Amino acid sequence: MTDHWQYLIVLGLCLAITAPLELFGPGVYRQPRRVLRAVLSVAAVFLVWDAIAIAAGVWTYNSAYISGLHIPFGIPIEEVLFFVVIPLCGLLTYNAVTAILARSKRR
Repeated sequence: MTDHWQYLIVLGLCLAITAPLELFGPGVYRQPRRVLRAVLSVAAVFLVWDAIAIAAGVWTYNSAYISGLHIPFGIPIEEVLFFVVIPLCGLLTYNAVTAILARSKRR
């Protein structure tokens, strides 16, 4: 039963682990327009790529590990969230490292 939630659980854990990084620097969540522009433009490209790969039979998802919810073109909701969550975690990490390095240079 919990197998169907594994992908979503991993994405949730990624967000939970990187959430404290918001406390460093100017913050990612405090700049929603920049985040949306950065994440959604790239996510759109990869979602089209996924749709093409799924239609061509090149790419599939193991139904044992996804919820079964899909958007059009057979893309699982987990995959959509992947293209939002992982770049967001990357932005949080980059923002925190940049802020920490800038502080260490001022000392």
